[in-house]
Amino acid sequence: WAGRVFSGEVLAGTLAATSVSFDLSVFEIFAPLSVGGTVYVVPDSALDLIAHPERYTDVTLVNTVPSVARELLAAGAVPPRAATVNLAGEPLAPALVRELYAHPVIDEVNNLYGPSEDTTYSTHAVTVPGDVRTAIGVPVDGTTAHVLDGNLRPVVLGAVG
Repeated sequence: WAGRVFSGEVLAGTLAATSVSFDLSVFEIFAPLSVGGTVYVVPDSALDLIAHPERYTDVTLVNTVPSVARELLAAGAVPPRAATVNLAGEPLAPALVRELYAHPVIDEVNNLYGPSEDTTYSTHAVTVPGDVRTAIGVPVDGTTAHVLDGNLRPVVLGAVG
């Protein structure tokens, strides 16, 4: 699904800042390699971008958690070619989405969701800066999602779960 949703251009320089013990690293490593992209491995944490921005000038996609994205914005450390930002692992606040889209380089912010038990992502949504709520999106290829109410009954399509 990643090769269908993200172009080779987007995956050409993917930041790999997540520990390999965390499932987000699966996407960071294998999605770019599957389309001939380059993986920029961060030695300690994504905050290395603040200390050594010169190492990451060719990064085109930042895949991280919202709290790190907020720190990168605050420090002015978003890589200069990182037009795509993928966020997962924490709830994504609409205010952060607006801040990311206000950055002159960023033109797409994706919200990805998936429990660790299914390895990496189950749903994907391209965010919209003015939305009041941030959707978790639609199921990625090969998966289904069931949204249930408080009594574990399916809700109608489009309902908030």
